[in-house]
Amino acid sequence: MRRSRLTGFVTSLLLAAGLGLTGAASAQASSTAATGGYVALGDSYSSGVGAGSYLSMSGACDRSTKAYPYLWNAAHSPSSFAFNACSGAKTDDVLANQLGSLNSSTSLVSITIGGNDAGFADVMTTCVTSSDSTCLSRINTARAYVANTLPGKLDTVYNAISAKAPSARVVVIGYPRFYLLGQTCLGLSETKRSAINDAADYMDNTIKARATAHNFVFGDVRTTFSGHEICSGDSWLHSVNWLDIGESYHPTASGQSGGYLPVLNNAA
Repeated sequence: MRRSRLTGFVTSLLLAAGLGLTGAASAQASSTAATGGYVALGDSYSSGVGAGSYLSMSGACDRSTKAYPYLWNAAHSPSSFAFNACSGAKTDDVLANQLGSLNSSTSLVSITIGGNDAGFADVMTTCVTSSDSTCLSRINTARAYVANTLPGKLDTVYNAISAKAPSARVVVIGYPRFYLLGQTCLGLSETKRSAINDAADYMDNTIKARATAHNFVFGDVRTTFSGHEICSGDSWLHSVNWLDIGESYHPTASGQSGGYLPVLNNAA
């Protein structure tokens, strides 16, 4: 999600993972992935917006040294590392700007994508500034996009990745739920929070279905973020950050290292 798109009002919205990879099998997979190149694709959830410590050379892409791709590279030392994820990226941006590093020697690709396509920044702005009914209506519009248009967009991206890096293990990582429900918490109503969480689930289930159809691994961060949502006592997600509005509704450094990195470790 692009920080500049969130500036002006509020924000963007937009899991151990159920990957079946544990113990020696997981270790072997990571070792295999590290023998070739690693390319990190995607949007702000992969670039690390909200985690701080941004690389100056990344400009508006806001790539962080605390983002899970950077942390994975530091821990596993693959033969090459291309950190191409960029804040604000949509599927078309991945196709146009992020695939140049992929080749036949790429052994691992990670990607988060789809949230910006579905317009969840506008969803959150609407939900913060409008009534419950207006919020739910905007969410329903986003869900219709996810149902009818996003699958084709994802298929195009996934096909392009496979064509350029035919030997790579591709890990498609989803988005967390944003709120711990049933808590006393300032801000949005429980009705809005529940609907936003349901929309995140709908997004993740759609992404998982398309990733699985392409024989990619889906990394589910909803489990690793469980208990660390907004309104919890230990949130790994920023709520509205008035000092840096672009970081709102993005993972903190703890969310990257504790929420996203373990999922990639288990899947790679």
